[in-house]
Amino acid sequence: MEELSKQNQDDLLDISDEENVRKSKYMTFKSGNEHFGLDIQYVNEIIQIPSITAIPRTEDYIKGLINLRGKIIPVIDVRLRFHQEPLKYDARTCIIVVNVSDVTVGLIVEQIAEVIEIKDENILPPPKMGRVERTDHRFVYGIARVGNSVKLLLDPDKLLNDDDISAIEQSNSIVLVKE
Repeated sequence: MEELSKQNQDDLLDISDEENVRKSKYMTFKSGNEHFGLDIQYVNEIIQIPSITAIPRTEDYIKGLINLRGKIIPVIDVRLRFHQEPLKYDARTCIIVVNVSDVTVGLIVEQIAEVIEIKDENILPPPKMGRVERTDHRFVYGIARVGNSVKLLLDPDKLLNDDDISAIEQSNSIVLVKE
């Protein structure tokens, strides 16, 4: 599949050179029945899903590697990372390319919603329910009130654990050969 056009990306991300424009802006997307937000400062671009090369012996949510303009990037299926049922990829499924812990990673999401502004006063800490290690809330740093809805704000650094980062760094030595 082809990448979204540069103009479409700029429109969707509302890109500007001024840092203040990006402050308090979040890329929102759907996963399962929940809506998530990702601070726009982490987002590099949005692409359609290209061919993915699997990485042997990694977690199931690490779908593999893609070649993005000559750069090898690992991709993670957000649904699988959150222990949701797998979903067949379709035309709405895309990859949000982000920087996480100094590593560029693609996040496969089922549907991009919009870029919205969320003021700090509308962000609450996530509730403490049960053991944090056993809930998907460990990935969430805040709950945003947006009109009558709620968005779970993700901490991209927590989407990957240290073992994942190690596996990804080792996989960066893999050379993808185009057939």
